[in-house]
Amino acid sequence: MSAADHHHDEMLYKSWVQVLDWMKEYAAEKGVQFTKESDFPDFIYRMERPYEVPTTIMAVSLSDERGEPFFLASVSPRHAELKHVSFRVPGGHIHYHAHWEEGKGLALEGKLSVTKEKLYSMADRAKVALARA
Repeated sequence: MSAADHHHDEMLYKSWVQVLDWMKEYAAEKGVQFTKESDFPDFIYRMERPYEVPTTIMAVSLSDERGEPFFLASVSPRHAELKHVSFRVPGGHIHYHAHWEEGKGLALEGKLSVTKEKLYSMADRAKVALARA
């Protein structure tokens, strides 16, 4: 792995940790559930070696008071070529990819920066969509 690739991966996973923090804050503020859905497979199966990523969490969800997930987020595993953060609305066609880009940070579809406000807006819209379903 080149130094540029290593830097890119490091920044993507640091951004992922920020997304996790924002989703935890959203859950606390909005009275919804934050749930860890999965850990990285290489963490689960290779616990004897050092783990270089800043979190073991690979996928999370936000769920309503009934426990119905309305917003999912995940990050690519370390072995993936084109790593990204994915945001999904279960049962819907809404699916975003965010890639880390130098000078922009985490950017949706290479255009919109993922900020706390943007993430909250996406989660709010997903929660409303679930309520209507």
